[in-house]
Amino acid sequence: MSPSLPSRNRVVLLLCTAAVALLLAVAALAPLPFSVAHPGATVDVLGEDNGEPVISVDGTGTRSPEGELRMTTIMATGPDAAVRLPEVVRGYLSDQRAVLPRSSVYPVGDTTEEIREHNTAQMTASQGAAVDAALARLEIDPATVAIDLRLEDVGGPSAGLLFSLGIIDLLEGDGEGGDLTGGRVVAGTGTIAPDGTVGSVGGVPLKTHAARRDGAEVFLVPAAECADAAGNSPEGLLLIPVGTLDDALSGLRALNDGEPVPSC
Repeated sequence: MSPSLPSRNRVVLLLCTAAVALLLAVAALAPLPFSVAHPGATVDVLGEDNGEPVISVDGTGTRSPEGELRMTTIMATGPDAAVRLPEVVRGYLSDQRAVLPRSSVYPVGDTTEEIREHNTAQMTASQGAAVDAALARLEIDPATVAIDLRLEDVGGPSAGLLFSLGIIDLLEGDGEGGDLTGGRVVAGTGTIAPDGTVGSVGGVPLKTHAARRDGAEVFLVPAAECADAAGNSPEGLLLIPVGTLDDALSGLRALNDGEPVPSC
C-alpha cells in the first residue's frame, strides 16, 4: 500500500528542512570575501614610538608642546584570513566593528608581503608630502632643515595630516607662543598633499572610537567623510571637518580662542 498524501508531504517537508539546514551550515563555514575591522592603535606624533621620537628635527630649534596629536589606525583581518558568516553578522551588529569588502581593504597585492610593501611605500610618500606641506605653510626653505619621521608597524598614507600638524606644532605652535592643541588630546586622520590638500582615508568611524578610547577630545576628519564619522562616533568627541591643512590650523586656533568651530 502506498503512503498517504499527508505522509508524503511530511517526508518532503523533512527533506527540504534538512536541505536548508545543510545549506545554512555550509554557508556558516564557507569563507567569505570580507575583512572585519575594529579600532586600532593611536600614536602621539609629538611623542615617541618604541622609544624613538616620531618627529626629529635638525637644523633649527624645536618647541616642547603640551597636549597630544594622535594619528589613528584600524585593525583588519588579514588578506589570507578566513572570514565566515558568524563573524560577518557580529560585525554588522557592532558599532566597534566594520565589515568591508576585502578588495577595498587590500586593493593592491595578493600576499601579505606584497601588501606590506605597498603600505610601506604609501607611508614613505605620505611622510615626504607631510614635510613638504608643513614647511611650505611655515615658509621654511627645505634646504635649511632636516626632518625625519619615524613610525613603526604602521603603513598607508592616512597619518599625513597629523605629521604636518606635528611638525608645525614643534616648530611654530599656534604662531602666538601657544600650542596647536591648547593642551588637549587631539586626534585625527587624513592624507596630505604637498599643497596642503587633505584627502579621505576610509575607516573613519572606527578611528573615532580609537581616538576617544585613548583620551581624545577633538577629532580632525577629512571633510568628505564628515557624515560617515558623525553617524557612528562616540560621545564627548568634537568632530572638526577639514579639507586643507589651513582648515585644520584655523579650526584648532578657533577652538583655543573660544570662537565658533565647524563640526560634523
